[in-house]
Amino acid sequence: MAITFSRINASAATLTKNRTEGSITPNSGMCVTCVDGCIGMCEIGKSAYRGHEVIYPQPFGVITTAAEKTYPVDYSHFNIMGTAVGAHGIEADSDKAIFPAVNLELHFGHDKGLKFRYPWIIPGIGSTDIAKNNWEGLAIGSALAGTGLTIGENVAGMDMESVIEKGRVVDTVDLKRRIKLYQDHQRDGYGAIIVQANVEDTRLGVQEYAINKLGVKVVELKWGQGAKNIGGEVKIRNLKKAQMLYERGYVVLPNPTDPAVIKSFERGAFKEFERHSRVGMVAEESFAARVEELRKAGAKYLFLKTGAYRPADLARAIKFSSKYKIDLLTVDGAGGGTGMSPWRMMNEWGMPPVELHSLLYKYAKSLADKGEHVPALALAGGFTFEDQIFKGLALGAPFVKLIGMARSPIAAAMVGKTIGRTIDEHQLPVYVERFGNTKDEIFVTSGELRKELGDNEFEKLPTGAIGLYTYYERLAQGLRQLMCGSRKFTLEHITRDDIASLTREAADISGIPHVMDFDKQEVEEILKN
Repeated sequence: MAITFSRINASAATLTKNRTEGSITPNSGMCVTCVDGCIGMCEIGKSAYRGHEVIYPQPFGVITTAAEKTYPVDYSHFNIMGTAVGAHGIEADSDKAIFPAVNLELHFGHDKGLKFRYPWIIPGIGSTDIAKNNWEGLAIGSALAGTGLTIGENVAGMDMESVIEKGRVVDTVDLKRRIKLYQDHQRDGYGAIIVQANVEDTRLGVQEYAINKLGVKVVELKWGQGAKNIGGEVKIRNLKKAQMLYERGYVVLPNPTDPAVIKSFERGAFKEFERHSRVGMVAEESFAARVEELRKAGAKYLFLKTGAYRPADLARAIKFSSKYKIDLLTVDGAGGGTGMSPWRMMNEWGMPPVELHSLLYKYAKSLADKGEHVPALALAGGFTFEDQIFKGLALGAPFVKLIGMARSPIAAAMVGKTIGRTIDEHQLPVYVERFGNTKDEIFVTSGELRKELGDNEFEKLPTGAIGLYTYYERLAQGLRQLMCGSRKFTLEHITRDDIASLTREAADISGIPHVMDFDKQEVEEILKN
């Protein structure tokens, strides 16, 4: 029986389904019997009357979306290997080597001046409604947890209240608010707020503004992400906003200044404009020049984010990061996404996470073996729980320092926000109400936060922030338990020897030994003596 990795022509992401859900032609995704008279519930049918709108996940603005393609190899094809012997990073004493003693703190950057309480980061959440509407929870929760949060592309350019003079940003409302929310809740210097830039942001001088006017120390150059290989896109339901973005230099479809388009919009023929960003053109000379510009502007730390491009582009990313002393390189595997990337593109383009991350390790080791600088690395692409975090850190050890996550932190913040709203409305669902009907009863970290922040500050916290903080607390405890079981009590002691491949294909791709070949030499030595 042939294995089909992709699901075609019907998905919750495009609000489509097959009429004959039990009988589908594998290659086309069509119903086995396509009947004249069907109203068009599938993606082909919906495309017959809504056309290009069906390219994108729906409904826009209230969802995050990621691919549903099943890749031949993923992180579930590895298992974490524990041991009954010794301890690394702590005294091998049963009274001392307990999982609460595992230290998850991380220091990185050219001067080791960036410090995170946990080894993960939100790699880039930009101008989409889903990000804007949940920013309070994301910013405050991340700051309280002492982890990193990246403000993604187009935030300043999308802000109707931004002040732009001679093509450069001189004041903002949304970007200023996002940064301040994080900065006001940062504790003891842990974590970092990072401002990312694409082509339009660079032209507008967004990063220079953030550095000089808003006190941002960390900025990130963006080559791409794992969800798509085109620029960022959002939907605009307001004609005046679409026209403003067109005037600011964005690609807006259809042209909101065309009289015929305006009449069509007013008649209701379509209800949303598309705003697209341009694709960047990577070249070493321009990359080096931009790095120098940002350093002269006052950036203390420089990051680079790249996506699921072909291996040659990955090699360029790590080589340029090495050569120009980038502090963190984030590599995002195919299939992820937080906004409205084209649905088929999200499923069918790019290097999958395990393959991409395995190549990244190979390239990093090649540079290290030649004595060249290797920046701190972060992996992204569908990570959600502590076991995946451990596997990612192990697969890329000793170069990978962080795991990037976006959809799951957004989910935690959204759930926290929703619980807060239902508390206020006295409409708590039964499966939540069984824990209580107040913040203190429902959120398990409320006692800890109330003690640390005091009653007044705790009461001001949005429940979205408490939700994210509590999710992170779970990840931290789970990761400590896994690390303790592998006898690794600090992050730097995690190695590739801490995971085993469960399939020969995973072993071939990653270079991680198959579980049946694991410890082979050590076993022979033990049995020989």
